[in-house]
Amino acid sequence: MWMVANCKNGVSSYEVGRALGVTQKSAWFMLHRIRLAMQTKSFLKLGGPGSEVEVDETFIGGKARNMHSSVHQRRIVQGGPHDKTIVMGVLERGGEVRAQVISNRRKKLIQKEVRNHVASGSALMTDKLLSYEGLMGSDYCHQMIDHAEKYVDGKVHTNGLENFWSLLKRGLKGTYISTEPFHLFRYLDEQVFRYNNRATEENPMTDADRFEKLSSHILGKRLTYADLTGKVDATPN
Repeated sequence: MWMVANCKNGVSSYEVGRALGVTQKSAWFMLHRIRLAMQTKSFLKLGGPGSEVEVDETFIGGKARNMHSSVHQRRIVQGGPHDKTIVMGVLERGGEVRAQVISNRRKKLIQKEVRNHVASGSALMTDKLLSYEGLMGSDYCHQMIDHAEKYVDGKVHTNGLENFWSLLKRGLKGTYISTEPFHLFRYLDEQVFRYNNRATEENPMTDADRFEKLSSHILGKRLTYADLTGKVDATPN
């Protein structure tokens, strides 16, 4: 639990298995149970009048240079981003981040999630994705940055979320190597927990504080191996 809470790039089940003297399978199961404790859900929205909120999406999938030529042709050339998993993030500058897997980047879904997580009156920063058009008005002060031209225009940018995406992908590609889309939301919960409980000038949280907070979230959260793997327990004869 200490390592998962405090290692910025996460910790692999193989390393945990070697350290504890258990199988990789057992360590993998334990890590997912810890990730469940890291899951935080809130009905409170981010931002509000005077607050700046960034919204962005990223694609999670294999690197093109690591793929066999036939796989590269199917997944990159023919499928493009459609064969990857889409993750949407919302970040209140100076505050918390939220991330979730979404099924598509269509306007109806994107704007629904923005309204679910961002309070009215916020200064909203996004890129020029067409799905964000129409958010400007009584709800938000919406400003967009065209990444084809530049990445920063004064306060208009999504660099905070780009930093979070970098941390997330560093863990997925460098530590966990192969992550199934079925389990991706659990790894998002892990990275979100560490990011939201990072040490800042306003909140000088230590490793011990982070571990204690994780420990306090364990009660009442149960995850069976059948639930984790999507398998139904065998019915006894």
